[in-house]
Amino acid sequence: MADLPPWAVEMRDLFRSGSVAQFLLHGNVFDVVPHGQKLLPLKQYLDEVMFGSYDVILHYDRGKGIRLSRGSDDFSQWLSDVAGDDDARKLAALREPGKVLDLIDRYILRSLNLRAVGGQTLRIAIVIDFAEFVVPAGQALQLGGEFAGNIVKLLSWANDPAILQANIATVCITENLHDLNELIVENPHTAKLKIELPDENDMREYLQMLQQTTFPDLPQQSEVPIDVLARRLTGLSRVGARTLISMALRNEKRLTRAWLTRTKKQMIERETQGLLEFIESPFTLDMVAGHDAVKAWLREDAKLLHEGKLHALPMGYLITGRIGTGKTFIVNCWAGELGIPCVVLKNFRDRWVGATESNLEKIFTILRALGQVVVFVDEADQMTGRRGGGDGDSGLSGRVYAALAKEMSDTRNRGKVIWVFATSRPDLLEVDLKRQGRLDVHIPLFAPQTPQEMQDLLLAIAGKMKFPLSREDLPDLAGVELGGNEIEGVLVRAMRTYELACDPKPPLKQLLAEAFAAVRPSAHTRQLEYMDLIAVKECTDARFLPEHYRQMPPEEIEGRIEALRRFV
Repeated sequence: MADLPPWAVEMRDLFRSGSVAQFLLHGNVFDVVPHGQKLLPLKQYLDEVMFGSYDVILHYDRGKGIRLSRGSDDFSQWLSDVAGDDDARKLAALREPGKVLDLIDRYILRSLNLRAVGGQTLRIAIVIDFAEFVVPAGQALQLGGEFAGNIVKLLSWANDPAILQANIATVCITENLHDLNELIVENPHTAKLKIELPDENDMREYLQMLQQTTFPDLPQQSEVPIDVLARRLTGLSRVGARTLISMALRNEKRLTRAWLTRTKKQMIERETQGLLEFIESPFTLDMVAGHDAVKAWLREDAKLLHEGKLHALPMGYLITGRIGTGKTFIVNCWAGELGIPCVVLKNFRDRWVGATESNLEKIFTILRALGQVVVFVDEADQMTGRRGGGDGDSGLSGRVYAALAKEMSDTRNRGKVIWVFATSRPDLLEVDLKRQGRLDVHIPLFAPQTPQEMQDLLLAIAGKMKFPLSREDLPDLAGVELGGNEIEGVLVRAMRTYELACDPKPPLKQLLAEAFAAVRPSAHTRQLEYMDLIAVKECTDARFLPEHYRQMPPEEIEGRIEALRRFV
């Protein structure tokens, strides 16, 4: 037998041990599975490899009903014996899960009875595809009688010692484990086996196979060698990789780096239904005004990553600070320097039972397969859930928190999946989520502290907006205390006045001075101060702090936070 993938090895060993006869296959279930020089769809792989010596292999899904890939004569004869020819044809055409499982249960019972009396015993495999439509997630009693009955049937097949001893196996296939009923998933007599997306080595072997069988001109049509191409295609299934290559070669296009990046991004975003969004940043940290200590730290970590010294990298970062301090922008700029994929984790919450957990499962699978990736979670305090759950959400918030916490603390992902959380309210994040080993480095960002920093930020924003502004055009900014978003608003108003003015245009310096003079002070000064102080409290390295915050005693910071708490 050719080398088996890890999930197949575990399935074989568990079944041979006689301890498990029911398996839940999930994850990359719509991909092909390598077998020698062949690539087989999963169900065909089960038929030919995993159950190659079996007498009967019965497939069922709600769309197609019952299909026999092996042993159809025995099954048909049994149907005729128990129901007559006419009714047998009707039974064979059944699609409703409850009736089909009852029928399969009777077929299993017949085999067990024959075995008990020393008659001919058959090795039977039952493969249920799209199992989430047979035993869906939810409370069994609330799902209704049919679904409750289906759950009981599958539980009985998993738990029956006679079935364990009789070479009768059940395989349920689903993409997302959270879509299945938890009674099935958590049954100790059922094995959960995840089929992973191909890693870089798997993808390289697959590309070499494609070159030998399907695309002999692949090396000539690709701008990058096979090894690099394999690395760039991680995160896709084998079928997805083949589709991408075929899209190019069948349309006489070269596989350029730019085309690969763009097309892979589109395919993953489409596959995750918008749950992940790739960052393609035209900026670098050179575009960030001020924050010198922060930029130096991030560049040092980028250097460690490029040199492969992953053990020295943090698991993640927490970026804090008041609204308008450039939290999102600095992450985008860092993404422009890293040279690895950066994705934004979008709103994965769903109102349907189990859908949120399924979304997270799909996201984590792709993140692990990408090889190296930065995951950016903006407004993290609203995205991550609470340890104890939320009011009226049926425990969803707690499950989201638990899933994220588990994934973020997996040390196997150090330097591979790098988490970056951003929030102006880190006090609303669970303490355990932002601890060392998950979000190791807490970086606070502050509004400009001096007129010089204010000028630098104004010029940086103008450069980003492609507004022709020089240092000579800047007014006196002494006493001005504004954040980046407020400065951008002032600049836009000055630009508006400039473009509406008749020739000769008034001096930019005059327009900017008038725009700054017209700015009304924020009505939320207490809330902004609270955000600043919370960021100071969360900071993990004094180098990130302005001098006056470094000198402030911790008890003074804590006292001021308590005094301001009633205003937020």
